Amino acid sequence: MTFPTLFISHGAPDLPIREGATQTFLRGLFTEIPVPKAIAIVSAHWLTAQPTISSAAKPATLYDFGGFPPELSQLVYPAPGHPTLADKIANLLTAQGFPVRLNGQRGYDHGVWTPLILADPTGRIPVVQISMQPHETPAHHLRLGKALAPLRDEGVLIVGSGAATHNFGGFSDRYDAPPPDWAVAFDDWLANAIAQNNITQLLNYRQIAPFAARNHPTEEHLLPLFVALGAGGQGRQLHRGFTYGAFSMAAYAFA
Repeated sequence: MTFPTLFISHGAPDLPIREGATQTFLRGLFTEIPVPKAIAIVSAHWLTAQPTISSAAKPATLYDFGGFPPELSQLVYPAPGHPTLADKIANLLTAQGFPVRLNGQRGYDHGVWTPLILADPTGRIPVVQISMQPHETPAHHLRLGKALAPLRDEGVLIVGSGAATHNFGGFSDRYDAPPPDWAVAFDDWLANAIAQNNITQLLNYRQIAPFAARNHPTEEHLLPLFVALGAGGQGRQLHRGFTYGAFSMAAYAFA
């Protein structure tokens, strides 16, 4: 079968220990879609000048955050890496003109493990992480996704892990705080543009979408969406909601 691709808003690092609708959605993810042979994931928390691919056989769990409950640092994501898949991804990207590096030391940052430890807590699915380029455009990441698309026919689930809205200035002390109007407006616009498959609007979201710069003062948390979009196709929303006020937890499938 040909797998869909996913964009997941991973929210704050304490996602795995917070009960709520997003946690329920992620725990049931592999009832919504079949279990893949492997996952190739682009995270907003691995930023490099050129595409870099994790090739470690046993990646460590990285605790790349502070100020959250100490029990988070006791969680370990046990999924293995997949060096053979890492090599294949490198070849696919190289064939499309991307300069590529392999990194045999990179562990799973929280953009990877906080959603996946809910979806696959036993770590049965191997994972390869791909970096993103924060100084490149949405079009660059769309092209990156298109280069990865052949993996969908080989049992690989391509995932972009970021955030549909991401402004720490709107971060509330309350996990269940209501979202501000400016975050809802952007979240609604994004859902509508994806439902209409309006690639032109999405690529130019910064000039078109309401409160675009306020929701994304920097772009790294939305850019993984364009990888999923490029590798997939027509999108549909799988989940929506907000945490800590301004953090959209929206998730999309593209197929």
